[in-house]
This record gives sequence, structure tokens and C-alpha cells, in this order.
Amino acid sequence: MPLLNVFGISASGLTAQRLWLDITANNIANLHTAGRPNDPLNQPYRRKVPVFAERLQQAMDALPGQPSFNAAGVSVAAVVDDPSPPRMAYEPSHPLADPATGYVAYPNINIANEMVNMISASRAYEANVTALNAAKDMALRALEIGRG
Repeated sequence: MPLLNVFGISASGLTAQRLWLDITANNIANLHTAGRPNDPLNQPYRRKVPVFAERLQQAMDALPGQPSFNAAGVSVAAVVDDPSPPRMAYEPSHPLADPATGYVAYPNINIANEMVNMISASRAYEANVTALNAAKDMALRALEIGRG
């Protein structure tokens, strides 16, 4: 793999992990965003989840008729809503409570899971920074060897 491809791969990883951190922070910020049960116009916040996909690049040295692909990084294929049902809380005095039952719908967000996601994304971001710095150091040392 050419050394310069490492920069693009690490950069795509940094971008994907930063987006995951942003989505996780948004989920945590909307933890208490309530909605009214059975009201399609006033639903609670839906937890967002990123879907990652590998990015491939066709290899230049592939044999004719034999497609070959090399890794070219990661991309965010989509950001989807979590399909899990909302958490229901009995709060009859809440302004968004269902008049018939007294329940309020809250997002089904588990703060512990979101913190684990945040730590995972942060560690993956750090790993991409480390790989980027290692590639940069290798390129600089290769230039020094070339100078003689």
C-alpha cells in the first residue's frame, strides 16, 4: 500500500469517528426530550445510530477481467433512527402526558450505552491519530534517507 494512501484512510477514520461522537453527544443532549404517546405529530426524540461502510478503491495492478479492490478507508453510509419503542413514564401532570392514560413518552436512550459509545469512538479516533502520526514520521524519515 502506498504510504500516501495511509493519510486518506486515517483521515476518513477521523471523520467517521468525529461524526459518531457528535451523534452520541446529540443523543445524550436529547435524553429527556419528551413526546406524547400515540401522537404522530409530537413524538419523542429518536436515538440516532451511524452505519459505517468500508470504502474500497479499485487496484491499479488488477489483472484484466479480475477486479481487485484495496482498502481506502471508511465512510458513513447512513445515520438511522433506533427502532426501539419509547420509554413510557407515568406523569399525569406533565403537559405532554396522554390525557387518557397519564403516560409521557421519552426516548429509549440508555446513558451507560451512550457513554460506552463515546469512549469507543474516542479511542478509535485516538488510534487513527496515532496511525496518521506514524505514517507522517515514516514519510519524513524516508525523505531524510533520500537526502543522504
